[in-house]
Amino acid sequence: MADPTPRAAIVGLAGPELTADEARLFRRFPPFGAILFARNVVAPAQVAALVAAFRAAVGRAEAPVLIDQEGGRVARLRPPHWRLPPPAAHFGAAYGRDARAARRAAYLNARLIAEDLRALGLTVCCAPVLDLPAEGADPVIGDRAFGPDPRVVASLGRAVIRGLQAGGVVPVMKHIPGHGRARVDSHLALPVVEAAAEDLLAHDARPFAALAGEGAWAMTAHILYTAWDDRLPATLSARVLRVIRRRLGFRGPILSDDLAMKALSGSPGELARAAIAAGCDAVLECPGDLARSEAVLAAAPPVSRASAARFAASARRATASPRFDRARAEAALAALIG
Repeated sequence: MADPTPRAAIVGLAGPELTADEARLFRRFPPFGAILFARNVVAPAQVAALVAAFRAAVGRAEAPVLIDQEGGRVARLRPPHWRLPPPAAHFGAAYGRDARAARRAAYLNARLIAEDLRALGLTVCCAPVLDLPAEGADPVIGDRAFGPDPRVVASLGRAVIRGLQAGGVVPVMKHIPGHGRARVDSHLALPVVEAAAEDLLAHDARPFAALAGEGAWAMTAHILYTAWDDRLPATLSARVLRVIRRRLGFRGPILSDDLAMKALSGSPGELARAAIAAGCDAVLECPGDLARSEAVLAAAPPVSRASAARFAASARRATASPRFDRARAEAALAALIG
């Protein structure tokens, strides 16, 4: 008999429709949630049907369904069916001209993103990116970041978080405790950051600490921070996760970045167990490969009571306002940033 308790894992789906094999797996080992990518997106009615089919398979109408809709090059919903939001760097540049207008623009942009997501049944947006780009870093972050100033990033990040929450969508801050110094792309290899702990806390991690109480989730960085742990990357490191909890004051849900990224080494099941044991509330397994998903779901424990409480608290912060004039918001955003 299948265990109805959701596993501490969020999985990708193979394509635009839920397959019979996926449905059988999810009934046997229900994941906590799902994440969608471009391969899952064709048209609005199709996405809504896929989301509904996933929730029916896991037997939980409230199961979170995530998507990366940062804007710019990282946006899974695109024209002609959806508006393409600008990248975060656009708002960072605007901040230098008029900080108040930039904050308002970031809020409105996030509120419009939330409107698009909620119409499809999507409840979690993997944004904002709070990483601070550094000179010589790999371009994987680049214009996905607001900029290098932690004060500006925290200000704009707060606006994005609150805009998403006002639209009934849970935000996910990326990539805690900071990906900006990475000189290689963690999709391809393990970055090693050798900065002193004092520098990391005073700079890279500052936006995350500033927004620790905003009710967002946080996604880990697959990075080896030698000042804190010279053996394990943050996702798998109890030491780094304790820094996030105790030094940054983050009490919300911690989600691993994708376990399939090449920065991590080990089998899917081993990585899932290690990330949860280190202190992640749930792991992310993105490719939609059935065998990998099964290995992660079989290995991941049920969502703990403490994790469930953290997820529920974040969901309560994301309550859509009944009054929202989309045309007016779009006009205001255009007037603010062009």
